Amino acid sequence: MLARILQVVTLVAVAGPALWMWVLWERAPTIAMAGLLVGLSWYAIVLAAEFVLLPWANRHDSVAKASWRQLARAWLDEALLMPLVFCWRQPFRSQVVADSLAGDGRGRRGVVFLHGFMCNRGLWNPWMRELKARGHPFAAINIEPVFGPIEAFVPAVDRAVVEITKASGLAPVLVCHSMGGLVARAWMRAMDADHRVRRVITIGSPHLGTVIGRLSRGIKRLVNARQMAYASNWLVQLDRDETAKRRALFTCFYSNCDNMVLPSSSATLQGADNRLVPGVPHVALAYQERVMRETLGLL
Repeated sequence: MLARILQVVTLVAVAGPALWMWVLWERAPTIAMAGLLVGLSWYAIVLAAEFVLLPWANRHDSVAKASWRQLARAWLDEALLMPLVFCWRQPFRSQVVADSLAGDGRGRRGVVFLHGFMCNRGLWNPWMRELKARGHPFAAINIEPVFGPIEAFVPAVDRAVVEITKASGLAPVLVCHSMGGLVARAWMRAMDADHRVRRVITIGSPHLGTVIGRLSRGIKRLVNARQMAYASNWLVQLDRDETAKRRALFTCFYSNCDNMVLPSSSATLQGADNRLVPGVPHVALAYQERVMRETLGLL
């Protein structure tokens, strides 16, 4: 479903500015070129607003504050990465790497990948290629319906965990980006599944929520976005339902330049292995070399 949405968005985002330029080029080439540039880069303007908001959202946070140089670099990195992820990998390449339920037959530990809000399994293509080369079994599910409640994704996670456990004979590691970390926690609560996973890795997951989630108030359809609002009732109850033993299973990567999880400390969990990766924005955090290296090391 998400792939189809992004295919339409991508085609409109390219065709609209191109049509604008074609219509106006002979009469007003300057306006035509300006419209083309704005039409192709509007998302970078939205990103810039997020990075301007970031210092304000973190003004009382305990995490070390990002410098303006870090913020500018993070904005550029995210602006360059977004088209690759949201206009290519997820809309057109989400099925290019199939789940591997066999591994190399040597009992290597498997991985279940859980993506975040408005994403699909295509987010994990580089990870899946690396695991395939290493001989680890893996499964990356599409979390749908796109705007459904987080607890509705529990059955899909459970099926994937069962499949990967059978494939390797070992409890898998869950690797989760953004909302995927909350999906993993909801699954563990619903299935009392502490004993069924080796470790849960979260990358930029809004464990305490995000102030950006508050923008979804009043929009009935965006159920999971409202659940991710900072200090939402759903998150408060999820926190109360967890034990120290469960929290000890988590490794949480977070950044002081995460433009979606605000404040930055919201991506940490008390009692977890929390690892700061400074200067890295939200989507880029999923591909950061240190994050991938340390996660693969935990296998």
